[in-house]
Amino acid sequence: MINLDDPKKFRPLRDQAHQVAMNMLRPISRKYDKAEHAYPTELDMLAAMIDGLSESGAAEGAGAAGVRRDETPAEKGTEKGAGSKNGANLASVMSIAEMCWGDVGLLLSMPRQGLGNSAIASVADDEQAERFDGVWAGMAITEPGTGSDSANISTTAVLDGDEYVINGEKIYVTSGDRADAIVVWATLDRDLGRAAIKSFVVPKGTPGMRVDRLEHKLGIKASDTATIIFEDCRVPKENLLGTPEVDVKQGFAGAMATFDNTRPLVAAMAIGCAKASLDLTRDLLEQAGVVIDYDRPAVVQSAAAAKFLQMEADWEAARLLTLQAAWMADNREPNSLEASMAKAKAGRVGSDITLSCVELAGTLGYSETELLEKWSRDSKILDIFEGTQQIQQLIVARRVLGLTSAQLK
Repeated sequence: MINLDDPKKFRPLRDQAHQVAMNMLRPISRKYDKAEHAYPTELDMLAAMIDGLSESGAAEGAGAAGVRRDETPAEKGTEKGAGSKNGANLASVMSIAEMCWGDVGLLLSMPRQGLGNSAIASVADDEQAERFDGVWAGMAITEPGTGSDSANISTTAVLDGDEYVINGEKIYVTSGDRADAIVVWATLDRDLGRAAIKSFVVPKGTPGMRVDRLEHKLGIKASDTATIIFEDCRVPKENLLGTPEVDVKQGFAGAMATFDNTRPLVAAMAIGCAKASLDLTRDLLEQAGVVIDYDRPAVVQSAAAAKFLQMEADWEAARLLTLQAAWMADNREPNSLEASMAKAKAGRVGSDITLSCVELAGTLGYSETELLEKWSRDSKILDIFEGTQQIQQLIVARRVLGLTSAQLK
């Protein structure tokens, strides 16, 4: 039998995250939506609390987790539960979903919880993981001429003695101005294609790296989004994450290990934001006299109730896909297919649900009286960054059909 309940050992963490979302993030959500680019100072205390929980080991999954492929998978036993682990990745997606029930932009503004931190956790060796512990890291992938197809990035990193010299432009860097460091994706040799793409940790203030501008956005306004220019930016060769060797046979797999981790996290963000919309819309419908009956078929209920039931079913499917991708990462099982499935499903469902909730709530949904309109704006980016809907479907199709990127474009 499949147990669809949250693991018991993570329920306290989930409940704590929900309380934080309700009591700390929701009250300041509208404030920082209107004060774009203003740093939410209220998050400093929360970040310190999460640091303490992570260091003490009292809350597995309270910090950024990673997918490491260099460890031996658990031996599969014959007893119930043997060889199965509910670990930091599963805990992370559960807590992130709860935090985004409060506010996605504020979650993305949390110190030391950036997407770059997940990249470090996924790719760094043991020495690097220790050296960069406690660093708040943003992640720079997208370029003006390269969106979701990360394999075509043109930013270069050339080895010169004991340093790499980085040149290029990165756009839409989350926490690009606030983070302590930026994880930059660059190619060692354009002629070698995807296999030559590596990630580098560039500390803030490094000569040759400058924030060119901050973007004005549709949603997640609490989170700063920067354009960063690299001009002869020199970083120690030890700041290349993982191995400097270019394995043409491995191709893009090394870099994709980062996405195997971050895509379920983004899916969890979409799940949390959509759940916030569902919860509020349910209350508004009940106040309007709309009865949602879970014991009767949707076709014999009101149109509003039927629509709500359909949205809840879609949300549950996205949630289960996300939990599966995270669980597989905890158990060192290849989860690239499942990570893309979760990201595709949750991203699309999140946008559909938040916009549909705006419609169901009528004037309340479209006005600033409630947060429904804000959640619909915030949710859209979750279907775009870390790989668009179309890119995820392309990856899923390649995996299912057993085709390469050259065979299916």
